[in-house]
Amino acid sequence: MAYIDGFLLAVPTDKRETYRDVAEKSAVLFKEHGALKVVECWGDDVPEGKVTSFPMAVKRKDDETVVFSWIWWADKAKRDAGMAAVMQDARFKEIMEPMPFDGQRMIFGGFEVIVDA
Repeated sequence: MAYIDGFLLAVPTDKRETYRDVAEKSAVLFKEHGALKVVECWGDDVPEGKVTSFPMAVKRKDDETVVFSWIWWADKAKRDAGMAAVMQDARFKEIMEPMPFDGQRMIFGGFEVIVDA
């Protein structure tokens, strides 16, 4: 069963190209370690909420943009092995230094695909 890692974060708007560069380089590593697809989406129509919202979830500041991304894996076992390999890969650590966003406000989780239409 396919498995997805999902991410939601706030990136300084003026660091869009820096973030894109980091994301493109990271995608190469994730795919090298078994990911089938890596998608990064720059917020374009992300409204503020009154109770909950993407901006509220990541405590987005006025000079930041919400980013929504996911990594598609064949199954959870491949994800577990691939994610562990990426985290140990010295190239990933190099790509992420310095991080172009506040990692403490990043939300992430793993999801089993139940509908793929």
